[in-house]
Amino acid sequence: MAMEFRRLGRTDIYLPALGLGTWEIGGRDYPDYSRDEEAIEIIRYAVRRGLKLIDTAEMYGAGHSEELVGEAVGMFPREEVFIATKIWPYNLRFKDIFEALDRSLERLKMEYVDLYQIHFPNPFISLKETMKAMEKLVDEGKVRFIGVSNFNVKELEEAMGYLSKYDIVSNQVLYNPLDRFIEEEVLPFCRKNGITIIAYRPLGKGALLKDSYRRILEELGERYGRTPAQILINWVIRHDNVIAIAKTMRKDHLDELLGGMGWRMNSEDYERLPELLSRAID
Repeated sequence: MAMEFRRLGRTDIYLPALGLGTWEIGGRDYPDYSRDEEAIEIIRYAVRRGLKLIDTAEMYGAGHSEELVGEAVGMFPREEVFIATKIWPYNLRFKDIFEALDRSLERLKMEYVDLYQIHFPNPFISLKETMKAMEKLVDEGKVRFIGVSNFNVKELEEAMGYLSKYDIVSNQVLYNPLDRFIEEEVLPFCRKNGITIIAYRPLGKGALLKDSYRRILEELGERYGRTPAQILINWVIRHDNVIAIAKTMRKDHLDELLGGMGWRMNSEDYERLPELLSRAID
């Protein structure tokens, strides 16, 4: 396996082009403790396999996902992991942001997070207020880098305009061969402005690995000696400013996903894959 790396924004940090997502690890809207040991083990396995980026959020399992991440990575030297979490849109007022981060840090058992992301924009709370709070968190050493999630270009421009000391280093968005809306405006804007795309659902929550989609991916994969999941990961990270994050609870699946890095398809196959998959819908 050849690991690929992507620069985080315009920082001197380089992260693997694949990270581990934790949505539904530890529950959805409420905590689920039934697979805690398994969750902790897969997170530790991911780090041992070189996946330094672990992405979570305060709303995943009502905070339990953060607890599991903290428990799992506590055994590693802090610099060996890169922890990204997200703040829920209802907590974006100045005072609420500090309280929300303190709760996340307590659950993570950490003194700081590497990347603090606004999960979704909230049109009812001043973005200026939010971004000023984010900068103060960096000043206080509780956050290393500022990120956003699900922001369009207009929202990115507004947020950037309110920052005076630091940059937005990442925008976490939906991206896979059948969800390509970011290619029109968001992806070019982020490339131009040194913002890394963190792509969630690169496998379409597993839907792209089923039925007629899978048959198309298997046929393409035969040319490269790769599995359908590896084809999808490779398609997403073909851009030099994109990191994919995928969730799994299985070690063999994680090993498979790692095989999405370190090789390239020809340009024609990259271009025609979305069209082939879209036909399968019909």
